[in-house]
Amino acid sequence: MNTIVNYLRSLFLLELLKGLKLTGRYFLSTKFTVQYPEEKTPQSNRFRGIHALRRYANGEERCIACKLCEAVCPALAITIEAEPRDDGQRRTTLYDIDLFKCVYCGYCEEACPVDAVVLTRVYEVAFDRRGQNIMTKQKLLAMGDEHETQIAADRTTDARFR
Repeated sequence: MNTIVNYLRSLFLLELLKGLKLTGRYFLSTKFTVQYPEEKTPQSNRFRGIHALRRYANGEERCIACKLCEAVCPALAITIEAEPRDDGQRRTTLYDIDLFKCVYCGYCEEACPVDAVVLTRVYEVAFDRRGQNIMTKQKLLAMGDEHETQIAADRTTDARFR
């Protein structure tokens, strides 16, 4: 009985007709196209884009040079050098992230005890010269200063899920 059913299915090409039916349904439906530079698709507040270093409200950088982000990075994209300041606290002298190596996993963000390094929603990045892929401490702090309102808003909405 089963062989007869299989023979009739292959005789009448039922699988082919099912596939053509599906293709026809999507061919005649309205298309979803985004005109990219002018239109942008909505992003999740958990989107992981370019890195940024945050500051406290008084303007002092948050990073305490614990090097947890460097240790947890699976791609070894983060390089940190630190030295103690006059007041006894450790701060970074060198904080570099190689964006070519980075896999944007977010482990550095999760490992940071003071919420200093974060991943922003910025994803439009282009490099035209060698060395621009290295995000230095100054670039990271500037990125954090520029996008602090969006970062803070994402942190308050994301706190519900932690």
